Amino acid sequence: MQTGQPTDISILLSGEAGQGLQTLERLMLGVFKRSGWYVHSYSEFMSRIRGGNNSTALRIASSPVDACRERIDICVPFSASALDRFVKRITPQTLILGDSEIIPGRYQEQGLAVVNVPLIQMAKDAGGAITLNMIVLGVLSGFLGVDLELVMTQMGLSLSGTDTERQARNIAAATKGHAAGVVLREQKPGALPALAHSETLSRALLVNGIDAVGLGGLAGGCNFVSSYPMSPSTGLLVFFARQAQAFDVVVEQAEDEISAVNMALGAWYAGGRALVTTSGGGFALMVEGLSLAGAIESPLVIHIGQRPGPATGLPTRTEQADLEHALYSGHGEFPRAILAPGTMQEGCTLARHAFELADTYQIPVIMLTDQGYLESNHLVQGLEIGAAPVVNHLIETDAGYRRYALTDDGVSPRGIPGYGAGIVCADSDEHDEGGYITEDMDVRRAMVEKRLRKLRGLANAAIPPTLVGKLPCTYLIVGWGSTFHVVKEALEALGNIDITFLHYAQIYPLHAQTAGMLLQARKRMIIEGNATGQFKRLIKMHTGLDFDAQFLKFDGMPFMLEEVIARLEDFVKESAHA
Repeated sequence: MQTGQPTDISILLSGEAGQGLQTLERLMLGVFKRSGWYVHSYSEFMSRIRGGNNSTALRIASSPVDACRERIDICVPFSASALDRFVKRITPQTLILGDSEIIPGRYQEQGLAVVNVPLIQMAKDAGGAITLNMIVLGVLSGFLGVDLELVMTQMGLSLSGTDTERQARNIAAATKGHAAGVVLREQKPGALPALAHSETLSRALLVNGIDAVGLGGLAGGCNFVSSYPMSPSTGLLVFFARQAQAFDVVVEQAEDEISAVNMALGAWYAGGRALVTTSGGGFALMVEGLSLAGAIESPLVIHIGQRPGPATGLPTRTEQADLEHALYSGHGEFPRAILAPGTMQEGCTLARHAFELADTYQIPVIMLTDQGYLESNHLVQGLEIGAAPVVNHLIETDAGYRRYALTDDGVSPRGIPGYGAGIVCADSDEHDEGGYITEDMDVRRAMVEKRLRKLRGLANAAIPPTLVGKLPCTYLIVGWGSTFHVVKEALEALGNIDITFLHYAQIYPLHAQTAGMLLQARKRMIIEGNATGQFKRLIKMHTGLDFDAQFLKFDGMPFMLEEVIARLEDFVKESAHA
């Protein structure tokens, strides 16, 4: 496990909805980045409009950080109940910076490092309770040695739309807080590690998963989005709505998910490139439309932002439990592809790739993310969008055009109504090569086999998993989607143990070399955010290979760095004695 002086500082902000935590998070990320520190943040919140406890966890560091961690170095409670959910993570080394008016006495009685900072009174003096988040911004910036000018610069950029009176109030609050933070820093020298500053972050980008997937979708030629809001996927709908005018995207908030998926199919039928974004419950309503896409061989891109179920479950938390939902949904048999990005770059690349796959093979492509991926903020040096132009696979039809012509690879020439002399016929019933309804058994057999032949091309084009480490190896960790960063950082912390990480961003079809790669390890463990090991089951079904251990998490929170390090250490110890 990590030893020596920490090279990062972990900050937890906890309060109620409406206390400005999201605004504070955005400002702090910008301020710390301007200071030359690497940053990462993750917000989690209860599914209540008011009264529930929300939190934001930030890490600032001398080197790149992209995962959540359990350790809390600084905790700032905004309300009396703000600490209760985090008792297990608060240690005597945690600095609790807060107001004695709202910190229950039992925390001080337990010998915890409670530092009384009169945040409430300072907010009142600066203009009222609404300025509390600006007071905290100033206090933390001053305490961590950030120059006040950097704070003012970031506030000017992030809060430029506010009125003059409010701007003045915010500036006064941050200035007052900063002065208090400087005094606190002088009172507690050496309380936190001194972080080195980087000179290479001025052009770095702060990106979350919504940004990454949205940019990739635009790069993939997406020009139609139809969805019904459902957390955590709503952010992607909002992203496209904001970019609609600049990129000529038609964005429709449909009356329900059934309408949304059918609108998307209509857009593809007319020659557009359509996306539907939803979550597990919404995807359940889209299954008939998904099957329609399979029958009429229409391209379709569906983004699923996973959250815990079943039913409403924990609607504002994270999980990776919809893999089999995406893989097996639909009546009958038809090909599909499933992608699951782990990094911001993969989110961008795979979103673009989803449109290319859908258009090339005329299939539904499902992109799986989760709340943890979508709403985490990462610092990246840039995103490769891809310079190659979008390839349009439509053809101009002739008088003899057959929409479902039998081909060796299962992909028929795709035309659209009005583009050429041919008739483009589509029907959800089984059909012949021209698209006309039939109940001929021989035609039925030929059409099913034709559609399934696409799987050969999809398998051959499968994206290989990312290898962190080398093969052969003693210990192999397999993960998918949002587990990438936390496992990678855990391996870096462990150092020279012979562990390799195999991360899958394409879930289905599996890459052909999967079995061969797994066989190059003496012991194998899988990590995924669900209760039953869904990806493990998929791998075993397609390769016949099982795993020696698994690490499953399904409490609604993302994997934490410390728990992954501990589980990897246990895996090595267990394997050594096996």
